[in-house]
Amino acid sequence: MEFIKNGAAAIQSQIDSGVNTATVRGNYEIEKTILIPSDFHLVLDNCCLRMADNTFCNMFTNANCRETGKTDRNIIIEGRGNTVLDGGTYNGLSERNHGKDGRPHISVNNMILFAKVDGFQVKNLHIRNQRWWATNFLYCRNGYIAGLDFCSDATYVDTDGQIKTGLDWSRYEATRIKNSDGVDIRRGCRNILIENITGFTEDDTVAITSLPGEMETEMFCIPGESSDISEITVRNVRSSAFCSNVRLLCQGGGKVYNILVEHVVDTSKDSPYMTRGAFGVRIGDQRPYNRQKPAAEDFYGITVRDVVSRASIGVGVYGPVGNCLIDRVAGFDGCENTTVFQDCADTLRYLP
Repeated sequence: MEFIKNGAAAIQSQIDSGVNTATVRGNYEIEKTILIPSDFHLVLDNCCLRMADNTFCNMFTNANCRETGKTDRNIIIEGRGNTVLDGGTYNGLSERNHGKDGRPHISVNNMILFAKVDGFQVKNLHIRNQRWWATNFLYCRNGYIAGLDFCSDATYVDTDGQIKTGLDWSRYEATRIKNSDGVDIRRGCRNILIENITGFTEDDTVAITSLPGEMETEMFCIPGESSDISEITVRNVRSSAFCSNVRLLCQGGGKVYNILVEHVVDTSKDSPYMTRGAFGVRIGDQRPYNRQKPAAEDFYGITVRDVVSRASIGVGVYGPVGNCLIDRVAGFDGCENTTVFQDCADTLRYLP
């Protein structure tokens, strides 16, 4: 496939033309971040956008993503037909080495990064070879994320030094690109519907997580704005996820509440990319990420229903979660434990 060079400049020129919509067709190599302003509808029509080699930047952000104190509103990225966003050749930036020896923050490896956006849609895209989390949302509200199909890099370095495909827990440390999630909802997000998510992810397909990292407390926050994650619905996730199809986590003083997760199906049987995932749905964690321990008053109103999984654990709940309902979990093809509960609050209810 032939790619037009300097694609970001060409697309940015369309966006900056003075109207509130643009349609992109063709195949482009993306060499720098494309900024989308408020009240804008970007249509990607049967095109393929691939990150250029040796780049350290997002493919798309909202215009004021990295502008302190500034926000955006009403942004749509819509794929039509077979639109592909491709991370291209991995740039080597990881959670372990970012910020060291002149390297940038790992967030530049998000394919789509929205921060401080009120009113948004990201829909109908095939995302391939993401270099870290494919899509990342911080302090965003009133959003719709739908029809995203992922395919992470599934390679590892074998003991003979050869790069091979097919992830297995026995060689997890040899995985080349770690934490290549699909959709990540972070602090400050509320009133978002996520639905019809498919494909393969090396880590979590959909993650709703509140942690006090620098992204959430310094880089992309709105001073004085609530950091709570609330009113999030996730439904119709059909994916092969090496870690979790859906991940919920709250630690370090943030709050996560009023979350609905329903209709989650594990599609990893006979996958060419992985053997078996760890969790269908994972709530909380067995280990602390922060000195401030989670509490049931911070993590509550969680409903998970209709989960079908072949992972090692269908649904796992760890630590205090207030007013939590787990309803209808089915395991198949060797799922070792349909449900696991550890150190949970008394308000957890399980309906087999």
